[in-house]
Amino acid sequence: MAIADAGQNKPRYYGEIANTPEAIVTLVKKLSPQGEVLSFYYEAGPCGYGIYRQLTHIGHDCMVAAPSLIPTKPGDRVKTDRRDSESLARLHRAGELTAVWVPGPEQEAVRDLTRAREDTKALERQAASQCLPPAPRPPLCLG
Repeated sequence: MAIADAGQNKPRYYGEIANTPEAIVTLVKKLSPQGEVLSFYYEAGPCGYGIYRQLTHIGHDCMVAAPSLIPTKPGDRVKTDRRDSESLARLHRAGELTAVWVPGPEQEAVRDLTRAREDTKALERQAASQCLPPAPRPPLCLG
């Protein structure tokens, strides 16, 4: 996590925090002791939209960026959590990030169900294509 304070030239790296509701609440209280509204931005990933829902529920601004929509410099291939968070903080402060639409809990559940079904069907097709022919039967003895 990085913080882009107003009036600061460069975002400062804050560190990593756990993806738990308790850790998020502790962080918000520490960053906003007087209850100021904070603005958060994070890159969409496998953790879903729980952070977005929690932050907006407690009254803060939060947006989610699709990794494919984050501007990058040509040749900048080194990815670390620190560099990514500082870059996101700088781009957010400059207004250069594009937020994605965040589905509601019901829509996200339907998406998860659809993805699970597609994964299962793909595994089923893969298993069917890898089936071995049946083993030869022993000769039939009459007599």
